Amino acid sequence: MDFRHIIETVGEFVDFAGVAVMVIGALVSIPLAFRGYQPRKVRTGGEKLTLYRLYRQLLGRSILLGLELLVAADIIRTVAVTPTFESVGVLAIIVLIRTFLSFSLELEITGKWPWQKESGDSRDSAEATAG
Repeated sequence: MDFRHIIETVGEFVDFAGVAVMVIGALVSIPLAFRGYQPRKVRTGGEKLTLYRLYRQLLGRSILLGLELLVAADIIRTVAVTPTFESVGVLAIIVLIRTFLSFSLELEITGKWPWQKESGDSRDSAEATAG
């Protein structure tokens, strides 16, 4: 086995893992939503989410993780195996699209952009520096 074949195999494995995370996440989210499972980060105040909204948020989390794995697989295959301007350009477009999707999903799930701090985080960091 040469280096290129090994990298291609690793890339395909990470691609498979990304798709598997999304499919398994979609299936696991159904019973979790019916049971009313609400991740701590998703909770907004004391209100309970509807079944539909809860399933969308749980599904969004699994899609986010799957997208991250798919981006990693693309990077592995493109950069590690003799990159050309064309392959790097295609990779850049793919990463831009998937990054936009990730940001949109994060906004949908948490109601905040990924770079916005949690309301409790600023208090925790202020207490840590004061104490």
